[in-house]
Amino acid sequence: MHLLNDLFIRNRQWAEKIVEADPTFFERLSQNQRPKYLWIGCSDSRVPANQVVGLDPGDLFVHRNVANLVVHTDLNCLAVMQYAVEVLQVEHIIVCGHYGCGGVGAAMFHKELGLIENWLRNIQDVATMHRPRLDAIECPRERVDHLCELNVIEQVMNVCRTTIVRDAWRRGQTLGVHGWIYAITDGLLKDLSVNILSTDEMEVAYEQVLGRFAE
Repeated sequence: MHLLNDLFIRNRQWAEKIVEADPTFFERLSQNQRPKYLWIGCSDSRVPANQVVGLDPGDLFVHRNVANLVVHTDLNCLAVMQYAVEVLQVEHIIVCGHYGCGGVGAAMFHKELGLIENWLRNIQDVATMHRPRLDAIECPRERVDHLCELNVIEQVMNVCRTTIVRDAWRRGQTLGVHGWIYAITDGLLKDLSVNILSTDEMEVAYEQVLGRFAE
């Protein structure tokens, strides 16, 4: 007997349900993957990438880590991005955070969590960059949620600054980078209006989105 037998039972039920609705689904899926999108999201178990956007397996290439960070020394993330852009030829990279992110909250309030504090230091850097606007928010929950938004915006910029994306644009490859955020409370996505399609658009888009936040 499997140690996690209930999960194997659920797997069989899921596969049978898929085949019942579409008998050739797995046959088609096994041939190739040609997703149009790379999703860079948070590891939070409440934010399942495919389900959030209503896409089937094979339609979304996914990388997830704590607090949806794009760190230039993270070879895991960079390898995913390179494969997605250069091999799969995705047309869009979506950085998606979520409100109430535990990683963002831990970083903001300097919680002592051990090893992960080194990772969350990247979010503390984002908070330091935007300290005046964050300090102006009295409600702690709202301050965390605003940092969640700012973190997405900064990670979008980090994606755009990688050699992977800059080289793709230089080649004339069609590639958009987008920043979204998800609300666990109602299941809805919000477009943070930072959508970048070329190197020339980067700084203008960044200033515009921060300007809208200041209004």
